[in-house]
Amino acid sequence: MTDQPLPREEPGGGAATIEREEVRQLQEPGDAERFAHYVRKEKILESAVSGGPVIALCGKVWVPNRDPSRFPVCPACKEILDKAFGSGEPGDDGNE
Repeated sequence: MTDQPLPREEPGGGAATIEREEVRQLQEPGDAERFAHYVRKEKILESAVSGGPVIALCGKVWVPNRDPSRFPVCPACKEILDKAFGSGEPGDDGNE
């Protein structure tokens, strides 16, 4: 046996502070202002009521607050929609 005292432990684990770095993922700054994106109608209404963000077909996340008719349609959203439902052009049956 040794005569050394055992290490003393603090009750409750001490008073250390854990700092969290806030990380926000930027969604290609300015892109939401350059294009009008396709989003489900019910999600637009929900966003208008709650003020929360929506997710476009192309994956862009933003809070809609501008008139989409003033902007060109997002090429990625249009491509996804055309593949799903066809472009509506003569001879296009939606299959490749």
